[in-house]
Amino acid sequence: MHLKNITNHKPQNWNFNYALSPLEAIFAELKTSQKGLPEAEGVKRVMEFGKNELAKKKKRILIHEIASRFTNPLIILLLFIGTFSLFFGEKFSAIIVYAMAFMSALLSFYQEHKAEKAVEDLNALVRTTVAVLRDGRLKEKNMKDLVPGDVINLSAGDVVPADIRLISCKDLFVSQSALTGESMPVEKFSQCDINKTGNFIELCNMAFMGSSVVSGTGEGVVIHTGVYTEFGKISKELLGVNVETSFDKGIKDFTWMMIKAILAMVIIILAINVITKHSFFESVLFALAVAVGLAPETLPMLVTINLSKGALLMSKKKVVVKRLDAIQNFGAMDILCTDKTGTLTMDQVVLEKYCDVSQKDSSEVLELGFLNSFYQTGLKSLLDQAVLKHEHNHLLNYKKVDEIPFDFTRRIMSVVVESPGKNLMMAVKGAPEEIFKRCSRFQKDGTEEVFDDCAYKSASQAYHALSQQGFRVLAVAYKKFAAEKKVFEPADENDLVLKGFLAFLDPPKPTAKQALESLEKVGIKIKVLTGDNELVTEKICKDIGLNVEGMLTGEKVEQMSDEELKKLVEKVTVFSRMLPLQKERVIRMLHGNGHVVGFLGDGINDSPALKAADVSISVNNAVDIARESANIILLKKSLVVLYDGVLEGRKVFGNILKYVRMGSSSNFGNMFSMTGASLFLPFLPMLPIQILLNNFLYDLSQLALPTDNVDEGYLQSPKPWNIGLVKKFMVLIGPISSLFDFLTFGVMWWVFLGFNNQALFHTGWFLESLLSQTLVIYVIRTRKIPFLESRPGKYLVINTFLVLTAAFVVPYTPLAKVFGLVAPPPFYYAILAAMMVCYLLMVQFAKEWFIKKYGYE
Repeated sequence: MHLKNITNHKPQNWNFNYALSPLEAIFAELKTSQKGLPEAEGVKRVMEFGKNELAKKKKRILIHEIASRFTNPLIILLLFIGTFSLFFGEKFSAIIVYAMAFMSALLSFYQEHKAEKAVEDLNALVRTTVAVLRDGRLKEKNMKDLVPGDVINLSAGDVVPADIRLISCKDLFVSQSALTGESMPVEKFSQCDINKTGNFIELCNMAFMGSSVVSGTGEGVVIHTGVYTEFGKISKELLGVNVETSFDKGIKDFTWMMIKAILAMVIIILAINVITKHSFFESVLFALAVAVGLAPETLPMLVTINLSKGALLMSKKKVVVKRLDAIQNFGAMDILCTDKTGTLTMDQVVLEKYCDVSQKDSSEVLELGFLNSFYQTGLKSLLDQAVLKHEHNHLLNYKKVDEIPFDFTRRIMSVVVESPGKNLMMAVKGAPEEIFKRCSRFQKDGTEEVFDDCAYKSASQAYHALSQQGFRVLAVAYKKFAAEKKVFEPADENDLVLKGFLAFLDPPKPTAKQALESLEKVGIKIKVLTGDNELVTEKICKDIGLNVEGMLTGEKVEQMSDEELKKLVEKVTVFSRMLPLQKERVIRMLHGNGHVVGFLGDGINDSPALKAADVSISVNNAVDIARESANIILLKKSLVVLYDGVLEGRKVFGNILKYVRMGSSSNFGNMFSMTGASLFLPFLPMLPIQILLNNFLYDLSQLALPTDNVDEGYLQSPKPWNIGLVKKFMVLIGPISSLFDFLTFGVMWWVFLGFNNQALFHTGWFLESLLSQTLVIYVIRTRKIPFLESRPGKYLVINTFLVLTAAFVVPYTPLAKVFGLVAPPPFYYAILAAMMVCYLLMVQFAKEWFIKKYGYE
């Protein structure tokens, strides 16, 4: 595997404890200062440590990319057969086989290259510069040129470009949802109590690549760049993950099944004909023609056309399909695992509830919160912004007198305002437990009551009840002052009157409930894998109507063996506080249980799971690595398109399976027919050139299959590959085809005296063989009664008519001599029609028996 940005550069120090060490020691370790690096040193360190980029697979040149499309086993077989045909002088056969192989490979390359270009265009829209101190002056530098020791400035809207230790900050709130799944932003500080933090990502004096600044400002020194960042470690691990999807496995299994059958058949027929016909060259040509006839050479092209058609339809719905086979995996998917933040939710903080201490809705609580948020100075936090979206114009004529800013010790902030009536009031907002201990009274139903132990207990219960519903809760309180008071300080934040609570939430997307309900109706189970806590996750699941059957935390997942987890993943709906590799492990356990798994995510912490899933889905505002890992990207916020994708995938697979069933059963039947004919006929049952023409016309008749209709009932459940079922169908239907081939041999031999007229015998079987193979698709394409209960696509019918017309006209044209065909007597057509009716009825009855015994999925 070719990797970028991992080798040939000096490793960065992971052993030094940047969180616990004083800034002086950090500057010494990184050989820098608070004024940043000299420009020359920055350039030197880029050469020394490498670019600040993530690990990526080295992009192959165009010719290598195209060549990789020819590694499919079936395409290799076609090229092999084509080369042999060319060697033995069968140019017509070689051209057809080569054309099929090249068209399939090039079409696949074109579609996927176009999708990759769309993703690159998306990535190009991301801002890629950062404010860096070089030579003591602030400069805008490309993020790729950051090095350890650089000092950078951060402000609202910035993406943190590397792992940094904070030097100073003011009201700095950072969203780490892409890394941890936590929906609420966290406040960062230049100094903090390390003992109160959990894992490394939660260190409050550190900021990490991939997180984003929500509000405030900060200054930090870069400690790790590129693959040495926490984000980079994940990207590096992903390069080693190559998961075989259900579609890959299904196509591979079918291809090898057909290759083995073809090789066995060719060897048997070659041996029989060499022994009985005593002409090695003629026997080789016949065996090669049989190989071409048996090889499902249109399968790669039909698969690609089907998938390309699906990708085209999805693109009209603003969905980028990066890997074509993801369309079919969409249809086969029976479990969709999804992240919460940014996928099911808006990734925005919204004020959902404002209530008094008894949890009754109260507009007065909202007004008090509005006064506090509106009149405070400095940058507004996300919570303030959510409050201010509820406009109260009548409060804008208040006059601000003073404020007591928020600090980490008090965990509250206060604003003193003067009403139009010249009354002074302090509006206080903050952590409920800090507000409670400063209150002496509380307000209920418009009256003030003593905030005694009983009231304290009741308010605490209300706070915890809201928290358990998944809300981020702030308490609001007030205090009135005499008009002459002019100076205020934290000591004045006592004897408060508790007013109520403001409850915030990252709400579900409007389309999430409808999308998940639609998916469940078509047989897809939903599981939530999130880094957020269980209370918030349970609240969101309830809001979108997802029935939570069981919950499991990442900590418990980590303690379980694979066998234990394999059993539990079937029963559990919600996995919370999950680390990236724990999400991936759950996906692998579901795979191990035989499921086709999809994953919907948008963050860095989702990338391993995206890579491991059969179908990985991301959204347009996802981080680069999530878009890189995904094979389907939603360009619109609506999740309803997921349902459309599933149905499209099932349609695509349904049409591919029609060809697989028909091709395998016809070829299995031809094996018996060719073997019997080679054993008992004194001449070849069909000339090599006739086999090739027959095969060419048959292939043409199947090119319209991607446009065929798919029964509505077929779309209502997941459609995974089932090669065992294909084999059973092949063994049942194939011999029926052979039976009517042998009947044709008998008719041509005894009724039309074919032993005296080989050309007539060849023509009779040529027409019967083509007609039976071409018409049986109308029986196989549906589990219902063809035409009466299930109508085929019009282009399939038109294509079939044109191909059969061409086949039946050839014996009456000058081309007949070229292909060794003659015009059959009129009575032959009557017998042929009767045989076809009997054949199709027998296949229909056999199909109905098969459906009752095995199903038809």
